[in-house]
Amino acid sequence: MRYNGAMDLTMERALPGSSAVPDGRRVVKRHSLTTRLAHWIVALAMVVLIMSGFQIFNAAPYLDASDLSNAQHRILSFGTAGTDQAPVGTTTLVGHQFTTTNWLGYTDDGQGGKAARAFPGWITFPGVQDLASGRLWHFFFGWVLTLAGIVYLIVGAVRKDLRLLILRPADLRGLLPMQLYYLRLRKEPPLHGKYNPLQKAGYTVVIFGLIPLVVITGLALSPGIDAIAHPLTTVLGGRQFARTWHFVIMLLLIAFIFGHVFLVAATGFINNMRSMVLGTYRLGKHEGTGP
Repeated sequence: MRYNGAMDLTMERALPGSSAVPDGRRVVKRHSLTTRLAHWIVALAMVVLIMSGFQIFNAAPYLDASDLSNAQHRILSFGTAGTDQAPVGTTTLVGHQFTTTNWLGYTDDGQGGKAARAFPGWITFPGVQDLASGRLWHFFFGWVLTLAGIVYLIVGAVRKDLRLLILRPADLRGLLPMQLYYLRLRKEPPLHGKYNPLQKAGYTVVIFGLIPLVVITGLALSPGIDAIAHPLTTVLGGRQFARTWHFVIMLLLIAFIFGHVFLVAATGFINNMRSMVLGTYRLGKHEGTGP
């Protein structure tokens, strides 16, 4: 999209009557039905994967920087200390122990009581400790995420929307101004297209980096995949190292999700939700529709 004194809004279809918007902003058709369905399927899959992943982690509540389980190379662990009458939940990070009772280590057992478990029942799926069910849900929604993501990429490429998500060299100069705007240190955001520079940076890293990596590291943890593609596990440093990478990438995705939800709320919750439910979006005065 080119800016020659005014924004070029030709790349996104305006709805009938949109030119009559009193404040001069246009209502456009922003997301296709396929894109919206893929978005919500991916969102559901991510929630189930995270919660079932915590369930699986509870069965072996530690991470080792090693090819095999090795307490000498443990970087994170959750446990219980104290007595049976006064148990204490603990979290140990790189040799430093912290008391995290009722949050981590000793917490909600998913049945109205408390027990020794890394993550509480309210954040795991299923809530009660059930490794077999957790694995089934995790593997199923892992494939749901993968297939929905592939459909999203194909449709985006065909409709030429995918290129709008990718961070380009020309967007780099807008990263700092956009960040300053979000921090309320700048009055106006820089002019941008359908997605602003920070959105592009986030989507580029997540879509083309974190999600492929979380899928690859997850596959490396599967005994079946390890048996037929052992070099993959070897490249990742072994199954324990793959488990550590998988967990760290999951934390990064959680951080992205929280940031994404925060910005949706901060930049117009109703407008943003309408665009992802009905497909229509009212452009702000600094927004365009092209790259």
